[in-house]
Amino acid sequence: MIKSIFKVEKPVIGMLHLPALPGSPRNTDDLAAIRAYVLRDAEALAEGSVDGLILENFGDSPFFPGRVPPHTVAFMAVLGQEVKARFPLPLGVNVLRNDGISALAIAAATGAAFIRVNIYTGARLTDQGVIQGEAHKVQRYRRLLGTGVKVFADVAVKHSAPLAPRDLRAEVQDTLARGHADAIIVSGSATGEETQVEDVKLAKIHAGEAPVLVGSGVNLETVEALLPHGDGFIAGTSLKTGGRTTHPVDRSRVSEFMAVVKRLRRA
Repeated sequence: MIKSIFKVEKPVIGMLHLPALPGSPRNTDDLAAIRAYVLRDAEALAEGSVDGLILENFGDSPFFPGRVPPHTVAFMAVLGQEVKARFPLPLGVNVLRNDGISALAIAAATGAAFIRVNIYTGARLTDQGVIQGEAHKVQRYRRLLGTGVKVFADVAVKHSAPLAPRDLRAEVQDTLARGHADAIIVSGSATGEETQVEDVKLAKIHAGEAPVLVGSGVNLETVEALLPHGDGFIAGTSLKTGGRTTHPVDRSRVSEFMAVVKRLRRA
C-alpha cells in the first residue's frame, strides 16, 4: 500500500507546518501571506526530493480537542488545493488536535491520499484534556464520502499519556483489527523527539501486513538505525532552518537528508 501511494519503498514524507491560521490566537498573517509561506516550504521539500507531504495546522495552538471551526477547514482546503496543483506529490492532511472528520473532508476535496489521526482508538490524556478516539466516525464518514483516502493512525501518540497501563502490542492490534486503520504511526514523546527503534520493531511484529511509519525524530543521526525497520518516515523539525519546528524548511537540509536516505535504501 505504501509503494502504491508514494511509488518508492520507505518514503520520506515532509511536514508542511502551517503558520497560525486566521481565527487562531497567534495569527498575524492573512491567507495570502500564509499561502506564500506554505508554497515556499512545499517547493523546498519537493526540490529536495521528499516522497510526499503532510499539511498540518501546527500554528493553531492551543488546539481544539475535537472538531475545528468551519473556517479552519476552509483555509486548509484552499491551501491543500494550492499545494496539490503545484507539486505532484502524494499529500496527507492532519487536523490538530484530533479532527479526523475534518481531515477526511479536506483530503477528499483536495485529492489528498491519506490523513493522519493522532488518537484514533482508545483514549489518551493530553494538554487538551482527555481525548477519545473516533475510529467509528472516521470509518463511516469515509464510506459516506465514497473516498479511497487512507487512514494513518498514531499509537501511543506524542504529547499524551495513557489513562491506564496498556502495552504497544494491544494498541497496534486494536487500531488495525478493530479500528480498521490502513497504517500505524509510532512516534517519540513530543514533536521532534526521537522515536525508539525498539518501539518500531515491536509495532512491526504486531502490525502484520500493515505499514508502520516513524512519526517523529527522524534526522541525520537517527535515520540509519530507523530505516531498516520502518515502512515510511515523517520528517519535519530536522528539515527546518536551525532544526526549529517553527522555522521555514531549509532546502540544503532536505537535500542532505534525502541523499543519505537514498544511499541507505540502496545498501
